[in-house]
Amino acid sequence: MNESQSCDLLIHSSSQLLTLAGGPQRGSSLGSLNIIEEGAIAIKNDVIVGVGANHEIQKKFQAKRIIDAAGRVITPGFVDPHTHLVWAGDRASEFEMRLAGASYMEIMAAGGGIVSTVHATRNTDLDRLIATARERADAMFLHGTTTAEAKTGYGLDVATEIRMLEAILEIDHHDPIELAPTFLGAHALPPELGSDPKAGYETYTNIIIEEMLPTIHSWWLETREEDPLPFVDVFCEEGAFTLDQSRRILVKAKELGFPLKIHADEFVGLGGTGMGVTLGAISADHLVHTPQDDILALGNSNTVAVALPCTPFGLGEHLFTPADKFLAADGILAIATDLNPGTAWCESMQYAMAIACRYMRLTPAQAIAAGTINAAAAIGREKWVGSLEVGKQADLLILDIPEYAHLGYRFGTNLVATVVKKGKVYSTNDKILG
Repeated sequence: MNESQSCDLLIHSSSQLLTLAGGPQRGSSLGSLNIIEEGAIAIKNDVIVGVGANHEIQKKFQAKRIIDAAGRVITPGFVDPHTHLVWAGDRASEFEMRLAGASYMEIMAAGGGIVSTVHATRNTDLDRLIATARERADAMFLHGTTTAEAKTGYGLDVATEIRMLEAILEIDHHDPIELAPTFLGAHALPPELGSDPKAGYETYTNIIIEEMLPTIHSWWLETREEDPLPFVDVFCEEGAFTLDQSRRILVKAKELGFPLKIHADEFVGLGGTGMGVTLGAISADHLVHTPQDDILALGNSNTVAVALPCTPFGLGEHLFTPADKFLAADGILAIATDLNPGTAWCESMQYAMAIACRYMRLTPAQAIAAGTINAAAAIGREKWVGSLEVGKQADLLILDIPEYAHLGYRFGTNLVATVVKKGKVYSTNDKILG
């Protein structure tokens, strides 16, 4: 008779345990939750050592700590693959301007939008940036996001961009949420170059290529050599960086060894998605107006299509990422919050899933897969997080719902009862408990 194995934590008696086993899900396979009814999970240190039916796991493992899920759902921790976590100030007044009829790009051209946040962020010290970003990171974590990407892009000069990276890394290293950093110096035109936008964007593109990327690369290797290089992203859009400028920035970043991302096709389809695929970008994000040829190219690649449903919702737009077209092309579709001060101040992946179900016509199962295993693939972490499988990091949620379809069906209420991050249990009763 086999002896029981020891583990640190055993969670049993779920109604459904959503494993999402099997890796990123393409096309028509999206929504394969691989459910274990009345499942249990065993954890040792920060790794999953057993996943299966209650009677199997409880017989196989002796645990130091046991949690009764009491007929609730267990799911992987959510992964949010596109956020602008670090900023200063707010843009509530611009929300009123949009309600009065001003477009996002009109506000940006008038000196608002991203540039107004740049002014506030440049004038905020590191401690304050960390403190405000930590408040948002805590809210994300309490709503079930255990891993997230976090961008710079509200500095638009080397000193502030590095300060934003320092804030991201401080939270990543000392808070329960894990952050994947992204350098988004190519987010908008710095205010000091704004008198002639066409010339200004060309000048700033050269500054990014010749000065900012090499400086960020050197700083990172000198001070953060234990961490992998951050992603490099660019806002390729009409009124922002042109297709040619975006290509030049990403080519230089790739030469330096940075992994790539791209903001593309939010308002106009310029070809950024196809270019991102050609350059091997890990993801192309927004994708509301993506040309069909670029959709097909993405579907034939491993570049992840990241939809940001909170953004058109926040802008009061009626067009969302056409999920059906990306899935028909066999693409890997993920969703993210796009947490930012201008268009989508939303820390909840649960809410992003609810919007995706209504306006992108995803099923709850598809939204869950898009916000876990596929979202992990959008930041290159699908081998560690995004599913509940033996050998993977122990990041999971106990949701206070009887079955998975309540995710997407319900909104406006936090459904997370407990977060487990790297095997450590956190309460979600209004604050994080170590």
